[in-house]
Amino acid sequence: MTAQNGHPVHAGKNDTSSLLRQCASFGMHLRWHYQVGILSGGYLLGGLVSGMQEPADFWFHFLVIHLLLFGGATAYNSFWDRDEGPIGGLRNPPALADWTRPASVALQFSGLILSIPIGLIYVVFYALSMLLFWLYSHPSTRWKGHPWLSMLAIGVSTGTNSVIFGYLAAGGPLSVYIILPAAGAALMILSLYPISQIYQLREDKKRGDRTYVVVNGPGSVLPFFLMTFFPGAGMITAGFYYFIPSLALMFAVIALAAGFVLALHIRKLKGDPSEYPRVMKMKYLSSLLFVIFLAGAIFFG
Repeated sequence: MTAQNGHPVHAGKNDTSSLLRQCASFGMHLRWHYQVGILSGGYLLGGLVSGMQEPADFWFHFLVIHLLLFGGATAYNSFWDRDEGPIGGLRNPPALADWTRPASVALQFSGLILSIPIGLIYVVFYALSMLLFWLYSHPSTRWKGHPWLSMLAIGVSTGTNSVIFGYLAAGGPLSVYIILPAAGAALMILSLYPISQIYQLREDKKRGDRTYVVVNGPGSVLPFFLMTFFPGAGMITAGFYYFIPSLALMFAVIALAAGFVLALHIRKLKGDPSEYPRVMKMKYLSSLLFVIFLAGAIFFG
């Protein structure tokens, strides 16, 4: 095969290079650093209050949930969003090839299969999270474009279910009391959810998504944070008081301090893509604070 300038064209080499770039873009959209750094707190909380009867299963499924389920769901959402501006954990998102949509679904299903040994209840919760992620992203349902449906999908799939995943994977006995810290984790995750919508305001309006910030404006983010973060922290504190009383006061003090600092920063946000670095710094620092607290309690408690 020869190009118009007379030089040979190595189609196979070009195809390989293109595929490698597509794979690299797909890997970036999995945003594994985001899943582990920001979304792992709920899972760690579930494991901590479970009594950690099965540590090997717990840590194996930590990878399954955050790399396969959450990572696959994030890439699936990115495929439909086609963002050109910054998104959570990715300032300059690259375009995704068509094959990445079934690949993202395959990752989620592979995690479902690996979850079978934990038990039927675990698998049901895993399948529920998958369903909610699809309802959130797919154009035919697009819960992401509705303020309260999007909250429901995110709160359950990455909040309550994440705590239940950690609790069951670690061998925790069935208990209605796990609902309290699980609901608290959902509220704390949701408290930070609209913050990301601030720097995505233009992209969401362009797509026609009626997110919480699109509907209510950037000024609504601080009141929402106050109404969700502190009650959520209170519910987790109550959960600690039931399962591990010695950690309840310590968690409450850390949560109050973190909530106060976050509120001071949130009130300064205006709704511009240039605020992306500030928002991500807030999310990473606050989330990592809780992740470090929970991981430390697991390892040294």
